[in-house]
Amino acid sequence: MIVSSFGIRHSDSLPPFTFDGWQGMAYGLRAWTTFFLPRTAGTLGTQPTTLGSPALRRVDSYLDRPDMNPAEAQSSTTTAADRARIIREQLPKSGLFADMDWRISPAPFALGADLAIELETLGRVLLQFNRAVNLLYRQSVAGKQPPWVSAWLDCGKPAQLIELQRAAPLKNELPRVIRPDLLVTDHGLALTELDSVPGGIGLTAWLNQTYAQIGAGLLGGPDGMLRGFAGIFGDAPAVHVVVSDEAATYRPEMDWLCHQLNSLGRRFLLRDQKAFAFADGDAVYRFFELFDLANVPAAAALFEAAVNKRIRLTPPPKPIFEEKMLFALLWNRNLREFWRRELGEGFLHRLIKLVPYTWVVDPTPLPPQAVIPELNLTDWQQLKTLSQKERELIVKASGFSERAWGARSVYLGSDLSHADWSAAVDAALAGFEHTPCVLQRYHKPRVVESSYYDFASEQLVPMPGRVRLCPYYFVVGEGDGARAQLGGVLATICPADKKIIHGMRDAILAPCSA
Repeated sequence: MIVSSFGIRHSDSLPPFTFDGWQGMAYGLRAWTTFFLPRTAGTLGTQPTTLGSPALRRVDSYLDRPDMNPAEAQSSTTTAADRARIIREQLPKSGLFADMDWRISPAPFALGADLAIELETLGRVLLQFNRAVNLLYRQSVAGKQPPWVSAWLDCGKPAQLIELQRAAPLKNELPRVIRPDLLVTDHGLALTELDSVPGGIGLTAWLNQTYAQIGAGLLGGPDGMLRGFAGIFGDAPAVHVVVSDEAATYRPEMDWLCHQLNSLGRRFLLRDQKAFAFADGDAVYRFFELFDLANVPAAAALFEAAVNKRIRLTPPPKPIFEEKMLFALLWNRNLREFWRRELGEGFLHRLIKLVPYTWVVDPTPLPPQAVIPELNLTDWQQLKTLSQKERELIVKASGFSERAWGARSVYLGSDLSHADWSAAVDAALAGFEHTPCVLQRYHKPRVVESSYYDFASEQLVPMPGRVRLCPYYFVVGEGDGARAQLGGVLATICPADKKIIHGMRDAILAPCSA
């Protein structure tokens, strides 16, 4: 789903880790950091990491830090005011988002070595998860996995799109950009969503480039986002970046991104949703969601060319990758052996630790003795009877809907009256056939100290806030040789009184450092 920081639209050649627990994770990290982390100034991996080093402690040890983003973060520029002014002066004249701005921090958001390693290595896990999702859907269609899997994922989709998703030439195609939404909680990271058509690529590229000018060392380095995005298209002679009217808020950031890449010798062309001419061998970046196809005249020709292998199209026209219910499938006990086999014990353990328990709100009646796992309810209607304290739960549209982005369809049970929560439950049940919803445990983000520069009062203002981290992984290479490379990490810090974290004028947007 297209999600910006503003929330307006908002098999590997190496086997998965098979060791259980963090001992195995550390062993895998030793090999990974030695051989596969990019050797780029400003990124992790410039020196091999050895077992027993502080950087390989449990990644949740960063929770012991009272201040994850000290205002006095190191920088070669002398004062916070100087740094903030330099950052503001670098903003493109046309902006990065249509009619939107944010609060500027004079320093990147500091994560610490442990959390930085967690994010550096998470891309490989998520790429393997996408491979497994793709296989699960195809095997469900073929009768090798339960048929309800593909039935759930196909709910509400037009027949032509289902046929396209199942097209043999596209069977192994996966999204080339992977962006998880990670909340920093008192118990570790919570991976609440996985986005394959994310906004914020240009913004994060600009943030990394700009903060590097004030001496900040950033995850991904100053040009990691640019290199990563360019790398997903291989050696295509031209790349067409198609931004629909529905996603027009993001056109300025993608325009800036294309200009930056063109200055480096590549040919990137920004397109709107109208049909345009392209040549065999070109690449296309699809910056529009599949529910909006009726309003994108260019789509039909692009999809036909992709099926015929005339162009390289990413993300592929597969709505399964725009569904939040993938996490419900991960938690479904009927599929546990599939996930264990396709992910490996280590990757599965890591995802289960990160992903809050998620259910598909399917109104199909249960047998009298059956219960909904974890909730111990025998009927979804019983959700309405839970006390406010028991309603630390979120209901949201799974995908393929104009309401399935940002916070439009997000309902936090503990924040609603009984009547409003009941209405949200009824709507989720009634809409299952055309727009399935998911229920997810709510993991409250912890409060961290941060600060922004107020240009009106000319002072640094402390702002306790709650944080969402969005690392951007770019899948470069083909088949089993493909690798998910971290390009950069965007931190969205909302004031502490906000329950749902998304971009807003009161939020701080900043790149992340170790």
